[in-house]
Amino acid sequence: MVRRTYRYLRHPRIRKIKWLSPFTKAIFNKRYWKPCRATVANGLSIGLFCAMLPIPMQMLVAALGCLRGRGNVPVALAACWVTNPVTQIPIWVLQEKFGWWLHESVGVPNIPFLSKLEFSKDIPTFEIFGNTIIDASTVSGNAGNFILGFLAAGITLSLLAYPLVWGISMFLPNRGKALDVWDSSI
Repeated sequence: MVRRTYRYLRHPRIRKIKWLSPFTKAIFNKRYWKPCRATVANGLSIGLFCAMLPIPMQMLVAALGCLRGRGNVPVALAACWVTNPVTQIPIWVLQEKFGWWLHESVGVPNIPFLSKLEFSKDIPTFEIFGNTIIDASTVSGNAGNFILGFLAAGITLSLLAYPLVWGISMFLPNRGKALDVWDSSI
């Protein structure tokens, strides 16, 4: 699938688009598509950080970050799916709680004007086939804690990606090293 995507992006019709010309030289470098220990670690780190950002089009940000940070593009795009439509809301709640814990327990300061922004939402009772899934309640949070939480979660996960990839690569036959010399001039 990666090879098919790479071939599609190399199509002359895609290469003739003028506004894509700054990216075409970088995106066609095989270094960003072949897995090795260094590029996979960079790609996973960039992808997990972008997955924690509460923005739309996280995959586009991750792909552009991989071109700048010399990471593996397919790994970064796959890592962005940690926050899929099913898991996005629970992760946002956990990020707000993580930011609250960092602020209250550890003493990490919040941004002053954002810590005053409170939000609350009344949630109605949600039932499926007569079974109550969510009781009516009020959900509240703090914008400062949320921003602190998603930045801290993104930085923590991106730092944990390196030992994870390097540890797993020790069990691979070639220890995660590149098998051939990459041709950077394509």
